[in-house]
Amino acid sequence: MKKIRIYFFTVLMTNIFLSFQLSAQNENEILVNVNEIKATIQPTMWGIFFEDINMAADGGVYAELVKNRSFEFNMPLMGWNELKKGNATGSLLIENRGQKNIANPRFLRVQVNSLTGGYGLSNEGFRGMGINKDSGYDFSVWASEHEDAKISMLAELVDENGLVIGSASIHPSGSEWKKYSIHFNAAATVLKAKLNVWFVGSGVIDVDMISLFPEDTWKHRSGGMRSDLVQLLADLKPGFLRFPGGCIVEGRDLANRYQWKKTIGKIEERQLIINRWNTEFSHRLTPDYYQSYGLGFFEYFQLAEDIGASPLPILNCGMACQFNTGEVVPADQLDPYIQDALDLIEFANGSIETKWGNLRKELGHPDPFHLKMMGVGNEQWGPQYIERYKIFTAAIKAKYPEIKLVNSVGPDPEGDRFTFLNDTLRRMHADFLDEHYYRKPEWFLDNAKRYDNYDRQGPKIFAGEYAAQSVYTVSPENKNNWKCALAEAAFMTGLERNADVVNMASYAPLFAHAEGWQWTPDLIWFNNLYAYGTPDYYVQKLFSNNRGTNVVGITMNNKIIAGSDSLYATACMDNNSHELIIKLVNTSPIEKTKTIRLAGIKKSGAQATSLVLKGNLDEVNSFTDGGLLSPKESFIPYIGNKISLKIPPYSFTVIKIKTG
Repeated sequence: MKKIRIYFFTVLMTNIFLSFQLSAQNENEILVNVNEIKATIQPTMWGIFFEDINMAADGGVYAELVKNRSFEFNMPLMGWNELKKGNATGSLLIENRGQKNIANPRFLRVQVNSLTGGYGLSNEGFRGMGINKDSGYDFSVWASEHEDAKISMLAELVDENGLVIGSASIHPSGSEWKKYSIHFNAAATVLKAKLNVWFVGSGVIDVDMISLFPEDTWKHRSGGMRSDLVQLLADLKPGFLRFPGGCIVEGRDLANRYQWKKTIGKIEERQLIINRWNTEFSHRLTPDYYQSYGLGFFEYFQLAEDIGASPLPILNCGMACQFNTGEVVPADQLDPYIQDALDLIEFANGSIETKWGNLRKELGHPDPFHLKMMGVGNEQWGPQYIERYKIFTAAIKAKYPEIKLVNSVGPDPEGDRFTFLNDTLRRMHADFLDEHYYRKPEWFLDNAKRYDNYDRQGPKIFAGEYAAQSVYTVSPENKNNWKCALAEAAFMTGLERNADVVNMASYAPLFAHAEGWQWTPDLIWFNNLYAYGTPDYYVQKLFSNNRGTNVVGITMNNKIIAGSDSLYATACMDNNSHELIIKLVNTSPIEKTKTIRLAGIKKSGAQATSLVLKGNLDEVNSFTDGGLLSPKESFIPYIGNKISLKIPPYSFTVIKIKTG
């Protein structure tokens, strides 16, 4: 009997040990089942949100170097300084043509006598002008000489010490307004150059649209975009480009709203307006921030096409920014706003036999832009938005039922405003709900399961604006540190896992000028010469460049991985590249050792590609080290259907496995 008791005790302890061992193995095993298709990932899943904030357009991606080139700022000579040397004399007078030229009423009248000495103007640019050695620059000006005037113009680029690094002369003639252009090269690289324009001779001359562009623009388009900034966007391989914002769509008041029809056509006929961000924040007043619309709706559509992104324009719905004036157009006076929406669809997609399709052709693009979606309003809320949404939707769907509409659920991801819009728009079967989240990193970790229980049959979600805030929303002390980017990566695993609900997502804001910003954090920082991607940028790039086509099952202990053992994960198949892509986020300060077991892949003796983004939580990228926090590639050998993986602390890892 004693031997029997010892035998059963031994068996019992062995079973307990084996059970414990199996449990321990399960806790350290991640199962990926490629045959368990969870959702289809839309080509639009990861995209770009562009808004003209932080000098993103003028002074940023729009490559014009001259600030206030047409003297249309509220202070007409802002950005310009009078120059005199020797015995030269002269005077400056701003003329206003008023109704004769509503889009560009002002020009500069210069009276000069500089047969000896010199008289002219200096333009400071957008916090200086970034000039590259041996690069070409195109100077142009519209001019009209008065009778008996004999005046030539000398354009000079000078460095911080006033040394000339490039120059060229123009010789206007006649009283008719004409555009004069000349090309020259620069002899030095300068971060903060200036442009001097000297008037040589005597008499009176009228000038307007004084402009300077680098020759090296994106795709070498004359008067185009800054190539290094666009390249950073192209490298994201975005699925969509949302433009032009953002709160500038609304305007502080309706008179200052974004009107797309005023942003197309000849550059000199586009009507400049004040940028609504110029005095928004007392901690970052920017009174010289205007919108020249050199980057207008045609250029936005063209940019989207260039970088392979689907265009997503956002239009004003008759409501100004509710954080400012909250001004609204009466519902029975919305016709012009609705017509703008209908005309935009015709402009983007219409036959060249139509009015707006023909204009697209005249602008150099006879083929359609293949517009599939449009935003109605930006970040509106309340019953007044619902009232306008109904009117817009009825009109647009009646003529263009195929166009999907993106609709606001307000500026917050929870609360009374969100709940009202979310519930109401769902009952109305809206196409897309545009959710915004500017929250602390902890919020993003806590909400990685946000969409797990969303209605699969309801409206699709556009995660239209999100960014983890290291301090608090709108704090000037917010940093693009690794803690924030890591939390975003964890949250994004939840977006991808729920790709049947979430069809689009974009970080915001996109760009920030190092000396002209109003809002932090931001995805890409730049100055007049250089740019770098933040850790957040590389998180976005890892997701977008490794998008996949179908979400597949990935579990640990038979549960989704969204915070268990400080890990967050998602997996997808890419049917185009025939790869399994696994994304793993470790938010712990401790390295995690896991075994990844692959179900459904019959392959042995292979190696996986590993891309790892990691760092200390407070680390940031900078102009001196833009790649400090960027992915590092290596290879992981594996045998059979298992991969032994050490997941570094505070890391985001992407593993790619060829499946044949």
